[in-house]
Amino acid sequence: MGKYILKRIGYMLLVFVILSMLLYLIYNLIPFNRASAIAEENKARFKNDPEGLEQFKLEKEIELGLKKYDENGEPQDVGIFMRYLGWMGLAPVNGQFQGLLQGNFGYSYEYNRPVMDALAEPMQNTMFLNIFSVILALAVTIPLGIFCAVHRGSKRDSAIQVFTIVGYSIPFFIIAILFIWLFASTLGWFPVSGMKTPGSDYTGMKKFLDQLYYMALPLIVMTFGSLGGMTRYVRASMTEALTMDCVRTARAKGVKEKVVVYSHAWRNALIPVITLVIGWFISIFAGSIMLENIFGLNGMGKILIQSLSANDLDMVLCLELFYASIGLLGNLIVDIAYGIADPRIRVNK
Repeated sequence: MGKYILKRIGYMLLVFVILSMLLYLIYNLIPFNRASAIAEENKARFKNDPEGLEQFKLEKEIELGLKKYDENGEPQDVGIFMRYLGWMGLAPVNGQFQGLLQGNFGYSYEYNRPVMDALAEPMQNTMFLNIFSVILALAVTIPLGIFCAVHRGSKRDSAIQVFTIVGYSIPFFIIAILFIWLFASTLGWFPVSGMKTPGSDYTGMKKFLDQLYYMALPLIVMTFGSLGGMTRYVRASMTEALTMDCVRTARAKGVKEKVVVYSHAWRNALIPVITLVIGWFISIFAGSIMLENIFGLNGMGKILIQSLSANDLDMVLCLELFYASIGLLGNLIVDIAYGIADPRIRVNK
């Protein structure tokens, strides 16, 4: 198992490097020059000094690693591959190694601070929203899917299937709009949007409860939107597992039905469910982008959209690499979970 994990981590690092290179090249092909944008913002300072403005722009280009002085002291463009190496921290920029490998994820010009400082609170909010919605959804869908499989063909199973089809067919943003209309506008149980009570300055537990109150409706929307597909998938896996020979044999031996369902059948149904659960957990990070904007939450999705609109490339690249890392890590966790759930799968080879 240890050798397998080390080998997979090596593959993950290789894929991460390739993805980072592709992302960097793609975003740097955008016809946008940060030094020119900064010079344009400071144009009023050099109203009667165009040469000073050009010198200011040149200094910014050198500071950002877009240009450097050659042996004769003349400025020259830095190739995009060398800029990538500098961004990664594999090549010096202005004589210093200051890239990702050194813990420097860049500077956000949209938020006027380092990228990691700007992402600290939004990342916590997004992680909180996604992790809690997954826990709530799994707490409902797994027992519900098992129930439907055990009572397959009954009236209750049919009613649940109709409900899950409807829930599976409606997009997240439609569910969000309907829930806002029902629970916020009509019933007034939850706020429409925001992260805290306007004008409040709570601390400690009161601050946490206030934030939880404002995030309750987005959590309900994400959980509700996930119920349909997950329930149907668990039901299908359990239905197939209940027809296996080992389950028939256990029943023929007189094993209690609960032991048959939750030990023999569920263990065999767990293999395909693991893929769905972890893949679903990864995918909802992307799904929360839309919800964070609908509910006005200060999350990573909202920052990603704002950064894309403002050409804040350091922030965008950091977020894209985060999502890529989550995907790579998820694949490793899936394979390890396979080996834990089913000893027949030899992950050490």
